[in-house]
Amino acid sequence: MRVVCVAGARPNYMKIKPVMDALERRGAEVLLVHTGQHYDPAMNDVFFADLGIRPPDRFLGVGSGSHAEQTGRVMTAFEPLLDEVSPDVVVVVGDINSTLACALVTAKAGPLLAHVEAGLRSRDWSMPEEVNRVATDRVSDYLLAPSPDAVDNLRTEGYREDQIHLVGNVMIDTLLANLERARASDVLDRFGLAKGEFGLVTLHRPANVDDPEVLTGLLKALGEIAGRLPLVLPVHPRAAGRLAEIGVPGGVRLVPPAGYLDFIALQDSARLVLTDSGGVQEETTALGVPCVTLRDNTERPVTVEQGTNVLAGRDPERITATVNAVLDRPPAPRRPELWDGRASDRIAEVLLAGGTASTRPRPTDRPAAQPTHEPTHQPTEDRTFPI
Repeated sequence: MRVVCVAGARPNYMKIKPVMDALERRGAEVLLVHTGQHYDPAMNDVFFADLGIRPPDRFLGVGSGSHAEQTGRVMTAFEPLLDEVSPDVVVVVGDINSTLACALVTAKAGPLLAHVEAGLRSRDWSMPEEVNRVATDRVSDYLLAPSPDAVDNLRTEGYREDQIHLVGNVMIDTLLANLERARASDVLDRFGLAKGEFGLVTLHRPANVDDPEVLTGLLKALGEIAGRLPLVLPVHPRAAGRLAEIGVPGGVRLVPPAGYLDFIALQDSARLVLTDSGGVQEETTALGVPCVTLRDNTERPVTVEQGTNVLAGRDPERITATVNAVLDRPPAPRRPELWDGRASDRIAEVLLAGGTASTRPRPTDRPAAQPTHEPTHQPTEDRTFPI
């Protein structure tokens, strides 16, 4: 079987690496395509080195732009590649523009399409990622769900049972495989930090960093929290300019973006993590580290129901109160079922046993009719009843 695996930005790397490895262990021919949706050479090289990912077989180099521009460029670059390599299956992960673009091209070209992290829903239609998730699921043959809530979403939306597969969380495969290496990092020494004596902050979502009023409120809350617990904030490129304009309160320390191993080490050693990232919600849950999410909703509700995550919204007073409550009474660590480091193995087994585009139902086919069981002979006695 020939499989094309697509990555477009850093959040994809941790998801695609274990899937590639599991497929190759089982004899599949795997081609890695990097769309270049987000591509910083220094950070890309660090992540690829940390995770042991080989150089991409194809690099599309589409770069940044509006949602329409970026999606269109990915589609234009991916279409001739797909025609050239003729894969049996294309695997897309997550919810970025590259995910949707490659999904649409694949659906029209004919190969089977597999979506890793299918079924996640924030219910927030203002999030571009929510649109990408829903549209990608609609054209996918394999819906590879990380948690039971994602399965419930897919069933509610009417997908066939043969499309839906509860496989677990591939992010946790990568986390567990690299945790001891991360713990050997010297990042705490480099930043002069001690385990359990700092909070870690990440901010990158447009709704949080592009609106000066919202960002000012978040920084106000961070300043209040830093009076109790020093905070470290690796600066995401999206937030750097805004933070410089508004100014960061005392007690909040800005540091350069971290590679994968260093960032896992920071999460693992933090007393608390404040974030607007879905992936960080998952990683802190797996690590058992308290997490406060600076959003009004999450597409990972399992991290709230079965993990260490608490939704605080974006109101400064609510954030401060939530953090104080979590610091006073940290939630007990709990890890959701199937977040066990073997999700990628389950994905590979599904794909390699799933048939071909000519032998399995496609996304809009109707469910198979249930067989009817007609009696093979007449009853030997009269079982009618008078009216």
